[in-house]
Amino acid sequence: MENTNRFISLLSDYGFKVTFADEADTLFLRKSLAALIQSPHEIKEIEFLRNEFPGLTKESRGGVYDLSCQDENGNYFIVEMQLGHYKHFIQRAKFYAFHRLNTLVERGKYKFDSLTPIYCISFLAKDIYPKSEQYYHFATLKNQVGEELDRQIVHIIVEIGKFDKEPPKINKDLDKLIYIMKQSDTIKDSKQLPEFAQEDWIAQALKKVDKSKMTSEQRMWFEMSMAKKGSILEMQREERERQRAEGRAEGKAEGKVEGEKRKATEAARAMKKDEMPTDKIALYTGLSVEEIEQL
Repeated sequence: MENTNRFISLLSDYGFKVTFADEADTLFLRKSLAALIQSPHEIKEIEFLRNEFPGLTKESRGGVYDLSCQDENGNYFIVEMQLGHYKHFIQRAKFYAFHRLNTLVERGKYKFDSLTPIYCISFLAKDIYPKSEQYYHFATLKNQVGEELDRQIVHIIVEIGKFDKEPPKINKDLDKLIYIMKQSDTIKDSKQLPEFAQEDWIAQALKKVDKSKMTSEQRMWFEMSMAKKGSILEMQREERERQRAEGRAEGKAEGKVEGEKRKATEAARAMKKDEMPTDKIALYTGLSVEEIEQL
């Protein structure tokens, strides 16, 4: 059945790139960053930076995040979007932040007196802190009684799935941002838009993901991004099938295959507990629908 929703999700790869990462129009990004870091001052300028870095050793892999930029005051921003479950997400976020910190220290002199703040911002579609009722986390270095010791590196984590406020109770820019990110692709008609959607920064962002206003070139880009995502998932599935086939062909690999099957089964149980759709579990684990339903 055709998707009749008017807007493309801001959580999608395409939606994120055309709203947050639009170098030609940074209003939405600047307003969003100011809301996320709780700044009372407007961010007037943004410079986009390279969003990847090489491995630290010859053998190590590099890293890539969704967006990296710097404002007119020298504040650094690293922005990550995570739609699925990632067991060590916060460790990865810390790695990115610490790597950026190391690049700020003047080589050979080890000067630490002129370091600018680093904000590592993570948008998570799934919850990673089930014991906390907070959907917005602003984390700095604190002591055992909660006194702040340092905020040179700030981790900002937004658990979008926990956000349940409705427009009548939304008045802060942060909540407006999260609402639009969570609900944009569920809107079928402009009448469903909240009043604050008329504000310039949100209106401009929604215009960029409005299917009815897409040019043929934008439509092609969107469809290509969706096809690319599908191709990556298909390649991952084929690679798992190839590895299983090789495992069956080699008698010595039988134990390894069984071990992988146990890991896939354990992962499937966890995903099923989180109410992930069966077809998605099958795609990610390689198990059959029948096997998953029997768990």
